[in-house]
Amino acid sequence: MTRARKALIDLSSTSYYHLIARCVRRAFLCGDDEYTGKNFDHRRTWMVERIKLLSSVFAIEITAYAIMSNHYHLVVKVNRQQAICWSDNEVIARWYKLYKGSPVIDRQINGYALSEAEKLLVSELVEKWRARLYDISWFMKNLNEYIAKEANKEDNCTGKYWEGRYKSQALLDETALLSCMAYVDLNPIRANVTNKLEESDFTSIKERIKHLQYSKESAKKSNQNNKTGYQAKQPKSLQQFGKTEHEHTLPFTLMDYLELVDWTGRHVHPKKKGYIPKSMPSILVSLKIEEAAWLDRVQNFGNHYGNFAGSRTVLREHAAKNDVNWYKGVG
Repeated sequence: MTRARKALIDLSSTSYYHLIARCVRRAFLCGDDEYTGKNFDHRRTWMVERIKLLSSVFAIEITAYAIMSNHYHLVVKVNRQQAICWSDNEVIARWYKLYKGSPVIDRQINGYALSEAEKLLVSELVEKWRARLYDISWFMKNLNEYIAKEANKEDNCTGKYWEGRYKSQALLDETALLSCMAYVDLNPIRANVTNKLEESDFTSIKERIKHLQYSKESAKKSNQNNKTGYQAKQPKSLQQFGKTEHEHTLPFTLMDYLELVDWTGRHVHPKKKGYIPKSMPSILVSLKIEEAAWLDRVQNFGNHYGNFAGSRTVLREHAAKNDVNWYKGVG
């Protein structure tokens, strides 16, 4: 049964969500069209650019992404507290990057004296915009509508571009977050598009690897690579990796995550050759996740869970909180 969106996005339970949208009829509207022979990979570039622009406007960070030929995956973090702390002027400036705004706020910006009624209206508008700037539905609306309009304009046609509303999954614990990120980053590997992470086009894992390689080369040239305290720089457009004690970062290190995804990819993709470490990556050891359970979770993440992902205990607790008897994935 379809659930109301407000029942699926619960920021009091988690700030992390997995978002998926598919092209209408699952047609290859972002890749190679077998019927016309045209290539639409440039639309995937549109997607990446639009995602990053919206992330810079909204209080929503991009944790992982994979733009495939006929669908895309996003893992996002909603920073509600950040939006609440924005000044009114900050909210207005961000909103105006996407919309024309309001005549009464234009009057305020231009220095006109406002009546008490107008000041009240300004306050109400700002609070409405503030709430929308950390709303996943408004983020997705701005992403999907923009891409649909650009694609239809290019094709000189009208009609639906996306297959209904987007799908969302709440990631209720660290293991769900980590396995979902790996699942998203390994999409091209599972689809047999490539067998190398660094060649997985239009994915966050490729962007992170390329940025890491560039920062290492830059450090080497400036003789910083051997200095104590050197740290690999990470893409500013993506949520940063850190450690558990760092409040605003992912609770893992970048190198641990790259090792984990590479190790997982070698098991997921049967044709991928290379050395497979006998021991599990340290990140699995620290989280006390068994090897077989991890690989099953990543390979079958899309089928294993419904609108919520997490351990059985967490899923049961969240279901009880929402007066629901059962969530997919509990077993």
